[in-house]
Amino acid sequence: MNRIQKTFARCKAEGKAAYVAYLTMGAPTLEKSFAAAETLLGEGVDILELGVPFSDPVADGAVIRAAANRALANGVTLADVLAGVSGLRARHPDTPVVIFTYYNILYSYGLKRFADEAAQRGVDAVLVVDLPLEERGELLDVLRPAGLTLVPLVAPTTGPARVRAIAEGLEDSFLYAVTVKGTTGQRASLPPELASRLTEIKRLVNLPVVAGFGIRTPEEGAAVASHCDGFVIGSALVERFMKDA
Repeated sequence: MNRIQKTFARCKAEGKAAYVAYLTMGAPTLEKSFAAAETLLGEGVDILELGVPFSDPVADGAVIRAAANRALANGVTLADVLAGVSGLRARHPDTPVVIFTYYNILYSYGLKRFADEAAQRGVDAVLVVDLPLEERGELLDVLRPAGLTLVPLVAPTTGPARVRAIAEGLEDSFLYAVTVKGTTGQRASLPPELASRLTEIKRLVNLPVVAGFGIRTPEEGAAVASHCDGFVIGSALVERFMKDA
């Protein structure tokens, strides 16, 4: 089993949901964002998603957009984020690390170059927000030989057949179930049909299901994850550490 599989097995054995934390790397500075990652790991985070700043983050709301702009102004690049993973991996040998990005960044960097460097640094998986099922083959072709996997996403509107197709072949990863229509960011409430939606997705796939977008606290996340295997907190954490800067 890889680190992702071992983490979900451990969480299941402990009777808890996996807590996945997202940070925009480079905001307020690269050093402080890696320090924030260390803080979160000390607070019990199970999986880290390290967001690479991008100039057109179409899936992200105001908080993460502002953080990305700050990181870009600091000159932070994919190479900088990958370089910082080495230290995290040395200190936390068992924690899964996911690079959260957009496809243009990887394509411009070079897919094989990215896969080779990510594997060397200790990355476990990549989540590409804007990469559809039909076009992910060329990325998987370089990730798999490097020992990496892909975190797939399904939207609230994704139908059952497509959910199955998106999950197929990625049993060594986890499925990111987007909880709300629209962009990332905190919500006053989550959709009332979310519980049944997550239960249905769980029935359709053979990998852990994690709910993300709009979740504000670990307590809220754990309540949502009573219907799946884990939860993601992103914007609330980014806002927290930007305020602390």
